[in-house]
Amino acid sequence: MSIVVTGATGALGRLVVEELLNQVPAERLAVVVRNKEKAADLAERGIEVRVADYDAPETLASAFRAGDRVLLISGSEVGRRVPQHLAVVEAAKAAGVAQLAYTGILGGPEADFDLAAEHKVTEQAILDSGLPHTFLRNGWYHENYTGHLGTVLEHGAVVGSAGEGRIASAARADYAAAAAAVLTGEGHLNRVYELSGDTAWSLAEYAAEVAAQTGKEVAYSEVPADTHLSILTGAGVPEGFAAILVDVDAAISRGRLAHTGGDLSRLIGRPTTPVAQAIASALA
Repeated sequence: MSIVVTGATGALGRLVVEELLNQVPAERLAVVVRNKEKAADLAERGIEVRVADYDAPETLASAFRAGDRVLLISGSEVGRRVPQHLAVVEAAKAAGVAQLAYTGILGGPEADFDLAAEHKVTEQAILDSGLPHTFLRNGWYHENYTGHLGTVLEHGAVVGSAGEGRIASAARADYAAAAAAVLTGEGHLNRVYELSGDTAWSLAEYAAEVAAQTGKEVAYSEVPADTHLSILTGAGVPEGFAAILVDVDAAISRGRLAHTGGDLSRLIGRPTTPVAQAIASALA
């Protein structure tokens, strides 16, 4: 039996692997990747590398073994994820894995924004498969905002259409630690975890924290949804994905990403990373 991480060379996947290496020997780990070369460093550390592609179901036949504990990290290509995920679910069922953990989105079936649609279909497919499962419904990442600090400082503004809505985000590393916990621990089968930060904040508060840490004038600029869309597409974001981001801001305004139930901090055994700390790390 191996603990298997799909998408292991991505931003979240690599953090999960590092967390697992702190808890189990490398020979108990396997990763499923499209590009073997990108996982060369993992192979050098003694991790088994299995090459497969979400878009090529035939390659997934050898990705899993009976008894494996598998983490399905959702694909990054919005609009293509349903067939990709269903192919993984079918392969995992055929192999007889002992656990299929899936990184979905906060709210699950109750999430009423466009980005959640493919996650809902995937969760239902996992339920229909009868596989022992764990749903990790991830909230927003701090990095979704701190990754754009350069632009924020250049323009002196955090631009959005989320109104006074609050965001209970956490660091990507926090979510990775939660995934590692359910893959290595017991009592997580057929459980659902709504994962989010301990504290929710508004974009105005985020802008104020950036200003405080940098000593520069930074404010939140609230714009209408159509203006927000134009700004994003003007910055080079593909129109389809820009529309999803604007829709997420509308969901934030409705409180959909403000949940602070504590599942994440309980799983990782510590408080979640404060957004102020994430800002400081990004600035450094």
